[in-house]
Amino acid sequence: MVNLWFCESSPTMTIKTGWIKNIINNVMPPKKETASFFSLRNEITSGKFRPIYVLEGDEPYYIDRLTDLIIDNALSADEKDFNLTVAYGVDANVNALIAACKQFPVMAQHNVVVLKDAQNVGKVKSDTQGPNTLEQFKFYAQAPLKSTILVICNKGGAIKAPGLLDEIKRNKTGVLFSSTKVRDYELGNVITNYVKEIGCNIDSKSTSMLANFIGNDLSRLFGEIGKLQLLVGSDHRITPELIEKNIGISKDYNYFELEDALITRNATKAYRIIDYFTKNPKNNPVVITTSMLFSFFSNVLLFRTCKDKSEAGYMKQCNTRSAFRIKKFAQASQYYSTLACVNIISYIRECDVKSKGRGSHQNEFALLKELIYKILHA
Repeated sequence: MVNLWFCESSPTMTIKTGWIKNIINNVMPPKKETASFFSLRNEITSGKFRPIYVLEGDEPYYIDRLTDLIIDNALSADEKDFNLTVAYGVDANVNALIAACKQFPVMAQHNVVVLKDAQNVGKVKSDTQGPNTLEQFKFYAQAPLKSTILVICNKGGAIKAPGLLDEIKRNKTGVLFSSTKVRDYELGNVITNYVKEIGCNIDSKSTSMLANFIGNDLSRLFGEIGKLQLLVGSDHRITPELIEKNIGISKDYNYFELEDALITRNATKAYRIIDYFTKNPKNNPVVITTSMLFSFFSNVLLFRTCKDKSEAGYMKQCNTRSAFRIKKFAQASQYYSTLACVNIISYIRECDVKSKGRGSHQNEFALLKELIYKILHA
C-alpha cells in the first residue's frame, strides 16, 4: 500500500503530476493492450503483419477468422507447403515450435507457425524431457525472427502465460486479441454490420428473425448469411421471404411475430403462432421462447420505470443501442402497466420451471399456451 499525503497549505510541499503517475504506474499492474477484430483484419488484408499474435477468448469465430486471414494473406497456396507449420495443443511440443519459428522461409517472404488449442498445451505429459508450457515462448518473444509470424490460439478464455504477454508488451513484438461472446442485445448490430460489410442490405424484421432463430453462434450465423448472399436479387436485400424459403424460419410464425401479437394484445394471431410452434417443436423450443419473453417484458418494465425519458436514457436503461427495440418497448408500455409487467415476469418464471418438469407433468407447449393466455389478460 502506498499512501500519498497532500498538504495544500504548505508551500514546501509541491507534488508534480508526472511523479504521481510514476508512483501509480509502479504500484498498479499494467493493463493488457488489446486490438479489435476489425483493426487487425484491416492490417492483415493490407499485408501488414505482427511477429506474434496471441488470440484468446470465448468466441471461437473471430479467432479462427483471424488465423485464416493471416495464413491466406501471408502465404500463397504454393508457399504453404514449405512455410506453414500447424500444431494442436494436446500434441504440441513448444520447443519444436520455437525451433520452427527460428527457421527462415523457403522461397517466400514469410514463415507462419500456428499453435491451435493452446489452452491444452501441457495437459498430456510429453515423452521429451523438460518443460512444455506456453511460458517458454517468452524467450522467443524477446527477439522474434522478423520473417516469421507466430499465431497462438487460446480458446475458451484468457491465456495463462503472463510472462509471455509481458515480454510481448515490453519488446513490442506482438499483439493480444481478446475474442468475447456477443451478447444478445448486440446481435442486431452485429448482423446489420456484417450484412453491410458483404455488400447487402437487411431490414429490422429479417435481422430479428436471424438473431432469434440462430442466436450468438457466429460461425453458424455468418454461414447462413453467406448462403443468403448468394441468393439475393439485384437489390442485394435479404428479406423475410428469402430467409423463410432458404433457412426454414417462417416469416409469419416466429418469435418476432409473436412479440408483435402480444404487444398489441392480438390473441388470434398469438394463438395461431403458438399452434405453429407446437407442430414444429424442433425449430421453436419452449425454453427459447420463454427466455425471449422474459427478456422482452423485463425491458418493457425497465422502460416504464426509466427516469431519463430521452432516447439515450431509454437505451442505457434497457441496455440496447437499437432505436427500433426502444420503439417496441414504448409500444408495449402503452398496453401493459408496470404491475402487469411484474405479474407477467412472474408467470414466465413459473412456466419456465414447470416446462422443465418441476412441479408439473403437463406438456410444455400446453404450458406455453397457458402462459400466452395469462400475458394477454395481465
